[in-house]
Amino acid sequence: MKIKVHSKYLNTSTDSFLISPKYQIFALAAFVLCIAIAGYTGYRFGIANGFQDSDEMAQEWQANLEQQQKELARLQQAAQDGANAMARRLGQLQAQVIRLEALGQRLVKMAHLDSGEFDFENPPAQGGPESQFSQNAMAAPDFVAALERLSRQLEDRGNQLQVLENVLMNRGLQAEVLPGGRPIVQGWLSSRYGMRTDPFTGKRDFHAGMDFAGKEGSPVVATAAGVVTWAGSRSGYGNLVEINHGGGYATRYGHNRKILVRVGDTVKKGQIIGEMGSTGRSTGPHVHFEVLRNGRTVNPAKYIQAAR
Repeated sequence: MKIKVHSKYLNTSTDSFLISPKYQIFALAAFVLCIAIAGYTGYRFGIANGFQDSDEMAQEWQANLEQQQKELARLQQAAQDGANAMARRLGQLQAQVIRLEALGQRLVKMAHLDSGEFDFENPPAQGGPESQFSQNAMAAPDFVAALERLSRQLEDRGNQLQVLENVLMNRGLQAEVLPGGRPIVQGWLSSRYGMRTDPFTGKRDFHAGMDFAGKEGSPVVATAAGVVTWAGSRSGYGNLVEINHGGGYATRYGHNRKILVRVGDTVKKGQIIGEMGSTGRSTGPHVHFEVLRNGRTVNPAKYIQAAR
């Protein structure tokens, strides 16, 4: 059976048929279009994947950046905390130095030392040629360790100076409360402690104190700090002042013309407590001076001589 094809579309000069050039061009165009569509689709797919990779990379970078910022903030805070701790420690050391300076100045005055030799107001003089073995500045850990050693040394020296201050203070207090010196400002020794001829009876009798004669009305002074336990008339003593100094010591000052203190008064060493007179059993203006230890009279001579 034969198919009749219009000669307009087929070349019937041979047994095979051929597609006309017009349709060949159409087919080629369709093929190229398919390739273009496929390429464009791949391009768009690649771009989409590329954007997705870029987003993930950007997010990763952002996360790393935030982590680094957090680490930097932590290091900055640690550095600030360290600086604050060093500042506090430095303040503590400065306070200790100020305390030691004040304590040293007090000790210089208490011990009557040469303030020019022991100058606590200025840093100690130092010097010397530079060593060929000089080293670089200390690292931070070495600096901190040096500060701690200095702090311990300052604390130790402070404790030692405090003990020394207490010793000197106790010594000073003991010197203040321990009877010493004469009970008068002007005058002379008129009778010693011990056995003597009584000026009234002419018999041998025990004299329990020392007499210091002088001008009537001249000052009578306390030979040590203490509390007045008697200020009035007493048989044989006339107008008497008695002072308790603690530690078992007491002193008596008799024959005053006038008493200038009252019972309960606190007196200092060298304070005027009365005026010399001749009240009581007396032959003339003088002070009858007694030193008592644990309630019994002792020779005042050694206490008077100890103050010289």
